Amino acid sequence: MPVLVIGATSQIGHFLLPRLAAGGDGVLALSRHPRPARAGVQWLQGQLPGPMPELPPLRAVASFAPLDTLAQWLSGLQSAPAPRVVATSSMSVLTKRDSAVPAERELIGRLAAGEAELERQCRRLGMAWTVLRPTLIYGAGLDRSLTPIARRAARTRLFPLPAGRGLRQPVHADDLATAVLACIDTGAADGRILALGGGERLPAAEMFARVRLLAALLPGARGPVSRLDRDLVADNAEASAL
Repeated sequence: MPVLVIGATSQIGHFLLPRLAAGGDGVLALSRHPRPARAGVQWLQGQLPGPMPELPPLRAVASFAPLDTLAQWLSGLQSAPAPRVVATSSMSVLTKRDSAVPAERELIGRLAAGEAELERQCRRLGMAWTVLRPTLIYGAGLDRSLTPIARRAARTRLFPLPAGRGLRQPVHADDLATAVLACIDTGAADGRILALGGGERLPAAEMFARVRLLAALLPGARGPVSRLDRDLVADNAEASAL
């Protein structure tokens, strides 16, 4: 049976689709817009929230869409579309909960509510579920944090580096794709919310130096700059053990 990937054009989806196809799994990839044909992948057009295409029996659902829209879709179903769902949230649920920026607090509230509602809907439908909370994601040039700022800084050729002693733990999107596959294949993380960070922890100033990040001078940077001296890292012990 195929795996349905919601948010297939995301950073994680970029790496997950070929891994699923290479493993012999059928892949149904959901996209808002038509996509070029790809070996081993059947593209479906649709988005959440909104009507979904008719689906065959599924082995699992992997979702990188907003959690509240995923839960909203499930809330309209009378039977489980798959035995298991693996979805992504964000470590921001923990690291930004005391943010001084109202928009960030609103986002965190939405994430936390989405996690809770997803669990509730999965229990109602009898689905196994796992939520992954990654740290800062990189690797495909599709992120909305480091990459756009780095590109702008490259155009201006001005790279002031804000000081910061807090640790950062960027995680590669392909590592997250591997984690999603492990959750689907083993079921070891069923019913869990797992923090996932990269294999390296480094001071914020060094991370900014590596990506030539011009955070302090960009619109919307007040929140990130205010956290430069805080550690924004994940404890990988539970995920590694599983």
